[in-house]
Amino acid sequence: MNDPDIMADMKAYIKLSKDYKELQPVIVAYKEYKLVMDNIRSAKDILYQEKDEEFRAMAKEELNQLIERRDTMEEEIRIMLIPSDPQDGKNAVVEIRAGSGGDEASIFAGDLYRMYSKYCETKGWKIELVDYTEGTVGGFKEIIVNVSGDNVYGQLKYESGVHRVQRVPQTETQGRVHTSAASVAVLPEADEFDVDLKPSDIRKDTYCSSGPGGQSVNTTYSAVRLTHVPTGIVVTCQDQKSQMKNFDKALTVLRTRLYEQEYQKYLDEISKKRKTMVSTGDRSAKVRTYNYPQSRITDHRINLTVYNLTTYMDGDIQDMIDALQLAENAERLKEAVNV
Repeated sequence: MNDPDIMADMKAYIKLSKDYKELQPVIVAYKEYKLVMDNIRSAKDILYQEKDEEFRAMAKEELNQLIERRDTMEEEIRIMLIPSDPQDGKNAVVEIRAGSGGDEASIFAGDLYRMYSKYCETKGWKIELVDYTEGTVGGFKEIIVNVSGDNVYGQLKYESGVHRVQRVPQTETQGRVHTSAASVAVLPEADEFDVDLKPSDIRKDTYCSSGPGGQSVNTTYSAVRLTHVPTGIVVTCQDQKSQMKNFDKALTVLRTRLYEQEYQKYLDEISKKRKTMVSTGDRSAKVRTYNYPQSRITDHRINLTVYNLTTYMDGDIQDMIDALQLAENAERLKEAVNV
């Protein structure tokens, strides 16, 4: 990193900086593990050489604790040494869209947005609204947000897929349980070094914002629509009153959509090796069911069911994410052993 040639190449320097940061936990764990192993040898020496029974008893107790710590650390380090998804440390673009179920699907998409917002609050992550289309009776037909913070994509990537809800809709008069769905797409946010985006390939259109928002709504051309001419990808942003801020947000999403095309090749390569595809499954696949009458949430990828729907919808989803991460780590560990 101190090489002048590297420092002159900003893209290479940023990559090395990220690699350096990712290696730090492994180095810290190695140093602690080395200290534990040294202490185990010292405790064994005392047991072999010491005649005093009191000292021997203390050494034996310490040795048992050290061996237990060693075994735990070996498992932790083994997981640390599994090659990680290079995108895990990135921020994320989260897209939630109402699926089958009409108005109830839009309401459920709004519930999911609220759930993720609450979860992001507990993690100290920042959410920025990019674009949205409100449902006719509440919720959203579509909502797109940027989420920034520490290891955002590494946690939220498990949410990609179709989320199904079973409950009595607000619009139901006879109390029948209906099934509706919303899709969630979580993309690793691409920075300017990940994608070579040429200004000449972008067509920019401006228009008046719609919906609530004060004096600038329907009066100033602050909303932005970007079209990537070579691919036909279109991104809109109308959240900010400033056209420049909307442009910057839309550009981030456009860059991410382009980056996703290359990233999908990486996911397809992984899918050939893994069976359960915990975090990288088909986004059209049903990943989770929320059953309100039974207060039940079931994740179909790992066949895990919990009965805490009320707190779960208030953002208490970390246990589910941890279980998915554990399943993926077990799969990656098995894959690494078989190589």
